[in-house]
Amino acid sequence: MGKSAYHGAFEEKERGEKLKHPCQKQNESHECRQKQEHKNDYLSGKAIRPDRIPPNARIDFLVDEAYGAYNAARLSEASRLYAKKMLAPEENVTVGLTMAGALPPAGLGGAVISLLEAGFVDWIIATGANLYHDLHFALNLPLFRGDFRIDDVDLHDQGVVRIYDVLFSEDVLLNTDRFVREALQEWKDKGGISSAELHNFLGHKLLKLPHGKHSILATAAKLDIPIYTSSPGDSSIGMNLARLALEGGSLHVDPNKDVNETTALVYGAEKNGAILLGGGSPKNFYMQTQPQLWEVLGINKGGHDYFIQITADAPHWGGLSGATPSEAVSWGKINPEELNQTVVVYSDTTIAFPIIVSYALDKAAARPQKKLYQKREELLSRLKEEFLEGQK
Repeated sequence: MGKSAYHGAFEEKERGEKLKHPCQKQNESHECRQKQEHKNDYLSGKAIRPDRIPPNARIDFLVDEAYGAYNAARLSEASRLYAKKMLAPEENVTVGLTMAGALPPAGLGGAVISLLEAGFVDWIIATGANLYHDLHFALNLPLFRGDFRIDDVDLHDQGVVRIYDVLFSEDVLLNTDRFVREALQEWKDKGGISSAELHNFLGHKLLKLPHGKHSILATAAKLDIPIYTSSPGDSSIGMNLARLALEGGSLHVDPNKDVNETTALVYGAEKNGAILLGGGSPKNFYMQTQPQLWEVLGINKGGHDYFIQITADAPHWGGLSGATPSEAVSWGKINPEELNQTVVVYSDTTIAFPIIVSYALDKAAARPQKKLYQKREELLSRLKEEFLEGQK
């Protein structure tokens, strides 16, 4: 887009202001110069301009040029922090993704899969419900756009389930449950496993289906990306595991394995950072890996290095699920020297996350897969060795 006359005049004025110093006279005091330099520190950011948005504007134009203030600016900061710092090869950041809220029903599974395939996410923590709803797409069980202004009593009578403005038949739940139960029969006597093992097992089952490519679980299994849940009993996957126990099966998710494995992933990484979609238990489960290291195991790694959260909550209500990055510093969850590498975007995840994903895919080069699922035992052994050595 060509420069307007306004832009030319603005830049000329800007250049002139930089050349003209109010303390250039010889009789001006040293204090004056110091004050002006300190003032210039505050005014060193990119100038805000009323750029016109062209009809063919791309996401990168909006992020880099149009999102200049308020939460649009935080979204711009988050996009650039992720694409240009967290995904930079020389930083070697192990990126975790946490997922709260009903995201796959809104179609966001495709955005997550895109990040997995590009090597932009190395491991995941999600609510069990998110992973359960992810199964529908691999099983080709359709969900539909609907309307939230609707008679829920009539929906119930018609056998239709609603997630705000997403509608689907109750058969979607029954058929998904049937798939889970039939798959789990193969492992019914396996005993305690980590949730990553459970999800990898289900993911490989989904890979055999014609529509498996539409599943986060299937893609993660294919790429050796571990997926954990901090709430194994809080979803229909966990509910069907509980049914298996009533039938005499020993298969269950061992939370101790999850705590130790996730901590081992963080301990073994050169740098750690996360994209936190919403808050809730997945966010805390990721963030607690650092206190698990220093507070419980006596191993001080220094805190996470990068932090991007998209949330519609606010800290003054007391329910921001681990609160702000600055508060997390006091818990040893965030490296205090890296606090400038953190951004909180107060927005709806369904709006902000696709923009961050699109920007990252456009600006960052694909990364090699870390294949952390197959490295879990090795990383866990390293953590255990360091812990036991410290106990001596």
